[in-house]
Amino acid sequence: MSTTLQKDYNERIVPALKNEFNYSTVMQVPKLKKIVINQGLGEATQDKKIIETAINELTAITGQKAVATLSRKDISNFKVRKKMPIGVMVTLRRDKMYEFLERLVRVALPRIRDFKGIESKMDGRGNYTLGITEQIIFPEINIDAISKLMGMNITFVTSANTDEEGFALLKQFGLPFKNANKN
Repeated sequence: MSTTLQKDYNERIVPALKNEFNYSTVMQVPKLKKIVINQGLGEATQDKKIIETAINELTAITGQKAVATLSRKDISNFKVRKKMPIGVMVTLRRDKMYEFLERLVRVALPRIRDFKGIESKMDGRGNYTLGITEQIIFPEINIDAISKLMGMNITFVTSANTDEEGFALLKQFGLPFKNANKN
């Protein structure tokens, strides 16, 4: 079962990037390895239900079970103990990754108020992290059932060696970057 984006990658994106960067073989063309969705929930130290709610919401958005992330050490100023749940995350690969990316680009991002595109700041290794301030842009979330708006970070991990290659790959996938030219 392959999604349209996966087919699009093989049929359109690979040849386009191969020509753009003059790769000698299609194996050099960067690919999307995984998408990691992460929510940091500092308020979870006071209210344990926040973690359960976040896990359920992230599971509904991604179609894959979310897991709680635990603190690594004690931090008294933040009232955090070692191994306390302080966030939730999901790592998507293969079919679920392409499915999520397609829904993100075609459905969720256009629902953001006053949307003018996303920042084009890469991490130096061809990966990109997108910060979203509200989880309600996803159609899977029932707005009436929301008790608190929570943001999330979506990290696109690519096999690209440079930011330029990673940027070109994500642009081909349809991520709406603000400016077409690279910083």
